[in-house]
Parts: sequence; structure tokens; C-alpha cells
Amino acid sequence: MASRILQVLALFRGQPGPLTVEEIARETGVSQSSAYRDVQDLSRAGFLDPVMGAGYVLGPAFIEYDRLLRQGDTLIPLASEIMRRLLDETTQHATAILCRRYRDTVMCVHQEHGSAPHPITTYERGVAMPLFAGASSKVVLAHLEDRALKRIYLDNEDTIRARLGHGDWKAFKAEVRNIRRAGVVETASEVAHGRAGIAAPVLVNKQVIAGVSLVLAEEELAGTAARFRDAVIRAGRAISEEIARGGTWVAR
Repeated sequence: MASRILQVLALFRGQPGPLTVEEIARETGVSQSSAYRDVQDLSRAGFLDPVMGAGYVLGPAFIEYDRLLRQGDTLIPLASEIMRRLLDETTQHATAILCRRYRDTVMCVHQEHGSAPHPITTYERGVAMPLFAGASSKVVLAHLEDRALKRIYLDNEDTIRARLGHGDWKAFKAEVRNIRRAGVVETASEVAHGRAGIAAPVLVNKQVIAGVSLVLAEEELAGTAARFRDAVIRAGRAISEEIARGGTWVAR
């Protein structure tokens, strides 16, 4: 029963709009009466909400749990001030982003926006991106252990070949290990045309828990890329050091 409930909620990842009981039954492989009972249970708990046309959308319980998640997230308070300082040290024509690994994706958990006009980023809170595109994703990917890295490669070999042009595991591993040695990665127009990203890891006990990134227009990097890379590296290290100094961090 619990796994079926999770199946129902997972349907909304690919379909943010309303779903009918008939559609839910078809997608989860159960009878309409079973799907109706599941929907009623989720609606009573506030996880689904009925809308016009006999459909259902995600309900207000998720808003409540997001608030609780923010209150209990100890990483964001540690990182937010450092992210604002990163903008002060580089440019206010940018957004500083904090991302966490979520399954085989990287998800934005917090943003700090520059005070000057800056390009809109697709990395809003809750948006998950593949591990193979953009600085935020690549810096997390590069710091995974070899075993996890190879599993991801094998599970996504066709996608990696198409996106990165790598012919085999050794070439892929070599690229991500170069990023790891550098401690920073810079990309351009990989997530959105005309936008650049610079990212560095946040490490706890040598394990990557997040990536901090600066997202800005490509032209903003002219003559400043090296300075901005150094600033992003310092921001990643500063967040890591704050955690090490006793800032409590809860793994999720």
C-alpha cells in the first residue's frame, strides 16, 4: 500500500497538471476502485487536492512540509551568508546557487540573487538537473567515489555519450577526475544559452554533500574568469569549514 501511494505521487513528476483517477489507475496498474481509495487517502492528508474536471493536483501538505524542511535544514543557514559574500566578491549581476545530489540528479536547494540585473536561472529551488550538464552537476559528479561514478556511467552511457561525446568509461572518468583535481569547474551554455556557471564542491569528511555555484551571463566572465573561479573555490571551502567547526549538518 505504501509503495503504491508513492507511485501515485511520483506520477506528478512528469505531469504537474491534474490527473484523473482513471489516469492514475492506468499508470499504476490497479483497478479504478483501488486508485480512488488511494486518492481519497492522499486528499484527506492534504497531499492531493481536487480541481475542476474530476482531476487532482498536489495539495497544500507539500507547502507545509517544505516549510518544515527549510526550518530543519542546517546547511542553508551556514551557506547563505557565504553565498551573499561570494556575490559581493565577484558580481551582483549573478545568482549564487547551492545544489545537493538527489538520486542521479543535482537539485537546487537555495539561491541568493545579486542586487543588480542578472539573467534568470533555471535552477530554482526544487529543480533537479542531470548530473552531466552544467557546472553545479559536474562538480558533484566529479567528487563521487569510483564505484558510484561507474554505476552512473553504465546506467546512463548513451546519454553521457550524446552530451559529453565520450566513447568509453576511461575517458569519462578521466574528465571528471580532472575536475576533481582542479577543485572547480566552469561551463558555458550547457544548461541555458548564453549563461555560464562556475562551481566548487562542499565537502564533509572528504565526501561531497553539495556544490556552490555562480551563474551569470557569459560576457560577465570576460577578463574575470580566474578571479571568479578563485572566489567560488573559497566559498566552497568556507561552507565546508563552517560545518567542520561545529555547525551541525544533517545528512538527508
